[in-house]
Amino acid sequence: MNAGRAGLIMSSHVKSVRFLGGFVFGSVFSTGSCLVALKLYKHEEERAERAISTAHQLIERVGLPQTGADVRFYLNHILSYDQTHRTPRWVTEHLSDQRLLGKANRKHCKFKPDPNIPKPFTARNEDYLRSGWSRGHMAPAGDNKISEEAMAETFYLSNIVPQNYENNAGFWNRLEMYCRDLTQKFGDVWVVSGPLMLPQVDENGRKTVSYQLIGEDNVAVPTHLYKVVLVQKDSSVDSRALAAFVVPNAPIGFDRHLTEFQVSLSDLERMSGLTFFPKVEKAEDLKSLCEVDSCQLMDFKRFTLYISGRKVASARTLQRLEKVMEELRDAGITPDDYLNNLHLEKKRELLEKETQKKT
Repeated sequence: MNAGRAGLIMSSHVKSVRFLGGFVFGSVFSTGSCLVALKLYKHEEERAERAISTAHQLIERVGLPQTGADVRFYLNHILSYDQTHRTPRWVTEHLSDQRLLGKANRKHCKFKPDPNIPKPFTARNEDYLRSGWSRGHMAPAGDNKISEEAMAETFYLSNIVPQNYENNAGFWNRLEMYCRDLTQKFGDVWVVSGPLMLPQVDENGRKTVSYQLIGEDNVAVPTHLYKVVLVQKDSSVDSRALAAFVVPNAPIGFDRHLTEFQVSLSDLERMSGLTFFPKVEKAEDLKSLCEVDSCQLMDFKRFTLYISGRKVASARTLQRLEKVMEELRDAGITPDDYLNNLHLEKKRELLEKETQKKT
């Protein structure tokens, strides 16, 4: 069969042949006929692509909806913001013993809207006022003593969720302190924190998600909070360990152990709709942090001494200073050497200030 005859055959069949990713031949074709068929197929494919491209251009001419969930970078933390809930979806940090050093003080910081968040989607301080909920950091101020600016950025409301007061000042605070303590044992500590809206199951097994909104901006109050911690002791990936925790946004007493709130990473990913540490090979048999370390939070005595130390350091009057020590004695806790020395030093400082005022 010559090329001319093959062309006639192709011409008579072209309307009945459909090229759907391959060729169906009813008889043996020459190389020339295959080339013709290929050109016809490519032509149809290119025409379809041009039609799709034109359709996309028309759809995109006025712009596509924006979620505002872009990754946002700050000096010492990174986050993704939820414009619907007016809270972060996730906030991630890297901790090390060196990065926790510094003298930045939170007394110079104020909660305020994040200037990078469009005004229609930001929370405001007024939303939290008399709401019954505290402003809970996801990236803690205490992780940012490295600089005043880094600490101030943690007070942007893009890093804040409505949090139960006792949870914020108690269990969650102790969990944050535990993460900082990990830097004494591990060279690198990565932490991801955020809010969750988890369903409740009724007596009939039906699941319902219900949460409170506060303020005129309808800031969503999470039912739970999560924290994922990945540690690495040295340059070897074998030294990595991980733990994920889901904590109810409610008071939690000192009798509860952190491991009671531990969940698998895959379960948390299903709850949150997020994939954590995507650059870490999941094939790696990551050790459980709570097996490598104790996952033991500060007990009541140690935590009370720590909080008392902060109160002593920030006391502005002798009356307030002595009140802190009195409250400690009333709790039946004996000050340790560190707190006694801190108390004496602060007392001398305040006495000197009073003397200067009189002169």
